[in-house]
Formats: sequence, C-alpha cells, structure tokens
Amino acid sequence: MTPPSRRAFATAALASLLVSCGGHPADRTETTPGRGTTPPSVPTPARQSANAARALRRSVPVRLRVPAIGVDTPLIRLGLTPGGGVEVPPVTAHDRAGWYQFSPTPGQTGPSVILGHVTVGAYGDGVFRHLARLRRGDRIEARLENRTTAVFTVDSVRTVAKAEFPADAVYGDVDRPELRLITCGGPRTGDGYLDNVIVFATLSSASP
Repeated sequence: MTPPSRRAFATAALASLLVSCGGHPADRTETTPGRGTTPPSVPTPARQSANAARALRRSVPVRLRVPAIGVDTPLIRLGLTPGGGVEVPPVTAHDRAGWYQFSPTPGQTGPSVILGHVTVGAYGDGVFRHLARLRRGDRIEARLENRTTAVFTVDSVRTVAKAEFPADAVYGDVDRPELRLITCGGPRTGDGYLDNVIVFATLSSASP
C-alpha cells in the first residue's frame, strides 16, 4: 500500500487516535471524540537539544522498552482501517503496543508513532497504563529488526483533550529522528477517556 501524504496521515491519525481505551475484547474501531476540558497545550516538540543522534537506516521495530514505567512489549504493525483511519492494537488479554507502519521507523528522520492502550476492557490494565508518569530525560528503547537498539530520551509528556488533538505537533515534519508514544488518559467516561497522553522523545543514541 502506498503511504499516505502528510496531510492524509495527520487526518487519518486524528480520526483514529481518538479511541476508546476501555473498549471490549477484539474491538479495534474508532470512536467519536470526547469533549474534554484540558487545553490543547502541546507545542511543537522542543528542538533545543544538541545531543540528537544521527538518523538510522530504516528497520522495522520489533520490541519497545520503557524502563521507568516497566514497559517491555513486542510491537505489532498497525496499518489503516477500511475507513482510512490508523488501526489501534487489538484489545486482548496479552496487550501489546503497535507501530504505525506508514510513519518512519524509530531512528529514521521524522516522527515515528507507537500506540498502546491504557486499559483493555475486561482484561484490565493496558501496556501503556503508566505512560503519563514519564518525565523529561527518561529513556525509551526501540529494538529493531536489524538488531540495532534505538535509544530515545523523553523531551516532554502532555495530556490533551481528544477534541483538540494536536495533529501538527504530533505528526508534522521534523528534521531529526523523533518518537511519539500515544495512549488515552484523563477523566473516564463510559467505555472511554476524554484525553490523550502523548510522549515526545528524541533519538539520543543507538547500539548493536
């Protein structure tokens, strides 16, 4: 499948990341945006770091580790739904995060996007249940198919209303390798959440 244009990418992402993270087993569909009260305070990711590492060659990510919050998960590939939105990981007992395969691979120039659930219906907590606890300077490791580990450093963690999802800040062009981790958060309403939690991180090193 041909990757979508930047505008199509942002539109699809905006539609599909407004998801219910408290859904039912096997539910992978989008939901209507909630009406949150958190202001859309996510800026374009900071560019002041002089320690960003050189971009890596394309290699599909197979595993994600976030030591500060105990995340160690295989990564599945996520594509597009029939309606043109970005898929989200399936709601299962053994929850896994997913890499959106039309974004750059971790370590390539641009924003690589990884999605995960905060809760998985009757199964309880999701793989990104503690994502909002991350802080600037925390380490994120993406293990790639070519056996390289791309190491990212958290720049910022923001919680924003789903109705005000900052697509340009999340998916807009950047001139260095960056990573976005995204889940639901904030107040819960029915089967869903009103907000999204977004982690912005920058590639800091790579190792075999």
